[in-house]
Amino acid sequence: MKLLVDMNLSPSWIKLLSDAGVQAVHWSVIGKNNAPDSEIMAYAAGNDYVVLTHDLDFSAILAVTHGEKPSVVQIRA
Repeated sequence: MKLLVDMNLSPSWIKLLSDAGVQAVHWSVIGKNNAPDSEIMAYAAGNDYVVLTHDLDFSAILAVTHGEKPSVVQIRA
């Protein structure tokens, strides 16, 4: 599994995930900081990433578009 960490989560997640053996990249390394969620979703889908986010919009986009990928993992606290 490859994780694409959204801008609303700290880049420090990358080290934590990497230390656990999970391949991960922070969006700030790939794209523009102000990229729309749809751009992040398209990149994730096209490159076989799962989006890791705190943002509720990603699940809504997936539901509205009846998308099968990318998968979305939301961290809520």
